[in-house]
Amino acid sequence: MSRATARAHANIALIKYWGKRDTQLNLPAVSSLSLTLDRFWTETTVTWGAPADVVRVGGEAAPDGFATRALSFLDRLDPARPPVAIDTDNSFPTGAGLASSASGFAALTLAASAASGADHTTEQLSVLARQGSGSACRSLWGGFVTWRKGSLADGTDSHGSPLAPQDHWDLAMLVAVVAAGKKPIGSTVAMERTRATSPYYAEWLATSEADVDTAERAVRERNLTTLGEAMESSTFKMHATMHTARPSVNYWKPATMACIHAVEQLRSKGVEAYLTMDAGPNVKVLCNRADVEAVQSALSAHVSRVEVLLPGPAPQVTR
Repeated sequence: MSRATARAHANIALIKYWGKRDTQLNLPAVSSLSLTLDRFWTETTVTWGAPADVVRVGGEAAPDGFATRALSFLDRLDPARPPVAIDTDNSFPTGAGLASSASGFAALTLAASAASGADHTTEQLSVLARQGSGSACRSLWGGFVTWRKGSLADGTDSHGSPLAPQDHWDLAMLVAVVAAGKKPIGSTVAMERTRATSPYYAEWLATSEADVDTAERAVRERNLTTLGEAMESSTFKMHATMHTARPSVNYWKPATMACIHAVEQLRSKGVEAYLTMDAGPNVKVLCNRADVEAVQSALSAHVSRVEVLLPGPAPQVTR
């Protein structure tokens, strides 16, 4: 029996991943670009060779669906694996559009690999993590990360790649928590519905790669205006495919719209702040670190909680 504990941080896509070309392998239809965050993390301990398979979240038995998903993922990592015990906990809400699956499967991949004694490169770990949750492949690095969609059928060329480190740029990301509960429609279901029924999905595919190219240049040059404009365009295009699906997928709430307008008003006053949203109601705002107080004040008028996060580190095996 061996045991390892790993901590991985959530990432927020600035240029969005939405839609799959292969659902079994979580191969994306588009490339994406993300920022790893400092205070949103998952810590997971894997005991390799436990008496029986068991999955616990925060010390309590995990829901059946989550337990099955986690154990099935480890079957992919090692089809001949022994029974395992998985103990995991998050520093932030789960299943609320705050990227808990990204940090969760990155931490699980790293801990299981270490506990099993496997010798994987970071790129190989990223490929493995992607099969648990697509965005998890980006949480194998800190700072800014690009995930190119790849073209190979087996997905071995579809993984994260580091773009710029944690200390590259003095930015902050503020999360206006509109709702912390579990969202009513999971991301995979929503992706498939929009792919199958949205009349805007083809245009989403046609324009996403250019958005990633623009954002990569903006990150390298530390150009917040260019990055922010590409980020917002990607966000609203993604949500347009959801809103025009049949039936529509709409995560927005009144406070979501209020936060969107607050960001627009900040820019009209000369504060560089740009928003992004995942498949959920919460609004994330990217700004210069010097403008955090102004952005936090504007968002706090509409929600009861605003999280202030900075660029985060790469995951690590902690023990």
